[in-house]
Amino acid sequence: MQLGIRLHDTTKLPFEERIKEVHDLGFACGHLALAKVIDEFPTTDEAMTPGLAMYIKNVFAKNNVDIAVLGCYLNMATPNQEELKKTVHRYMAHIRFASLLGCGVVGTETGAPNETYSFTPECHTEEALQLLINNLRPIVKYAEQMGVIFAIEPVYRHIVSNPKRARQVLDEINSPNLQIIFDPVNLLDIANYQDRQAIIEEAIDLLGPDIAMVHLKDFQIRDGKMISVGCGLGEMDYTSILKFMKERKPFIHATLEDTKPENNQQVKNFILQKYAEV
Repeated sequence: MQLGIRLHDTTKLPFEERIKEVHDLGFACGHLALAKVIDEFPTTDEAMTPGLAMYIKNVFAKNNVDIAVLGCYLNMATPNQEELKKTVHRYMAHIRFASLLGCGVVGTETGAPNETYSFTPECHTEEALQLLINNLRPIVKYAEQMGVIFAIEPVYRHIVSNPKRARQVLDEINSPNLQIIFDPVNLLDIANYQDRQAIIEEAIDLLGPDIAMVHLKDFQIRDGKMISVGCGLGEMDYTSILKFMKERKPFIHATLEDTKPENNQQVKNFILQKYAEV
């Protein structure tokens, strides 16, 4: 495992200083969401030139930090056709930029069939799933042309809400350039968290060959709600996840989520110790 961190969870610093600090903290890679990490210069679609890509690539390389995934988390199922057109354009810009960065994965969640990107019962319908699949096709085709993996992240409250729906998307699109970001906690909700071991094992069984990278976090139950926190600060048992990574995914990128600058070393040390023990 190559352990990293979601870069916008780190101390807010100028871009070059931030990446240096990530290296100094002992992380091997980062999850880069451009607009959440960089504010010294624009990262709009038109700003994503080869020159900008080379600058960013060199900053990461100088600090021995990989870009594990270029995040672009927009709603691919919005009914607003004008917004959808902009979203597809934004994804294609990220895919093209990732190819220049030497970053193998552009990552996304799977949205909701409404303009507010909010959970409703319609998220879990077959109609919503087919809408998503249709909207994914041109994006995945472009990823194939650019030699980049487009990875979807199943989330209980989004359209791709469980391992079976994720498997259906992979099978219907049938492209080696469409893969999975595995975030075990995102498959859980207050409605199903007590069945987490079975859900995680099902995900590994159905999606394991297509998992490109992993997000690691934990959860707590507070006032009847599930709250995401850093690894080791909640109820997760990581044994099966880390065993899967160790045995089947050598040197896979795994990034910590929902850490804070004051606890990222505690969380890093916790998960590295667990990984050594499995």
